[in-house]
Amino acid sequence: MFESSSVSRRALLAAVAAVPLTSLAKPKHIPVGLELYSVRDELQKDLPATLDAVAKQGYECVEFFSPYFEWSDDYAKQVRQHLDTAGLKCHSTHNGLNAYKPEGYEKAIDLNGILGAHYIVLASAGDVKTIDGWKHVAETLNQGNENFRKAKMNAGYHNHDLEWHPIDGERPLDVLANETTKSVMLQLDVGTCVEAGADPVAWIEQHPGRIRSLHLKDWSPDNGYKVLFGEGAAPWKKIFAAAESKGGVEFYLIEQEGSRYPEIETADRCLVAFNDLHGKS
Repeated sequence: MFESSSVSRRALLAAVAAVPLTSLAKPKHIPVGLELYSVRDELQKDLPATLDAVAKQGYECVEFFSPYFEWSDDYAKQVRQHLDTAGLKCHSTHNGLNAYKPEGYEKAIDLNGILGAHYIVLASAGDVKTIDGWKHVAETLNQGNENFRKAKMNAGYHNHDLEWHPIDGERPLDVLANETTKSVMLQLDVGTCVEAGADPVAWIEQHPGRIRSLHLKDWSPDNGYKVLFGEGAAPWKKIFAAAESKGGVEFYLIEQEGSRYPEIETADRCLVAFNDLHGKS
């Protein structure tokens, strides 16, 4: 009886060993957060209550946008304490060009360090009209990245519609991707990509490891950005598959320009739709 049981156990162990480790490995958990521009009016009225509300909905992280840059260190510490209490992380912030100027580096590093952010994202380069102008933007990102890396942070760039439209046969976003170091994150705004007629899946696959964050904003030909996540034209399942197999995504951020519902309800409905479409990892 002992010998028979032992052989059976050995056979089972051998069978398990023959299964590739990748098939046994638990899928990596990718947190889903909220770009706080989505609840900007509520945030301005009561920041702590807004953070509490989105945490209770199930969001795991948040991204602060440019007004945060005016905070004092003491206020940023209060915000960080509230984030910790609410169980929220802040992996990135959205910034204007002031964070990328020599006189702004130290403040950007200090505030992001307090908040726990690793990516200082340039939210917009403004209305740049020439390829040389976009190359200058790339230089700005590279220089910022060198300064931020001293604090174990990285630069990032968030696209809008403008960067998808060619200038003299070149797309500005291709220029930025080619002219910046690979440690600069390319934060993909899906909605503006789809609106411009570009292919978000192809973009992700062309830049493996650099799409470490995505703004999950939907877009519809009929209603523009005034649609909830999942109601527009973005091929979300294909986007998730590409982001997780090649893009190197570290966290997702739902973003909403506005909808037919109040801000907090919109954020809640978008997260429910995300969990239905993507599934909880």
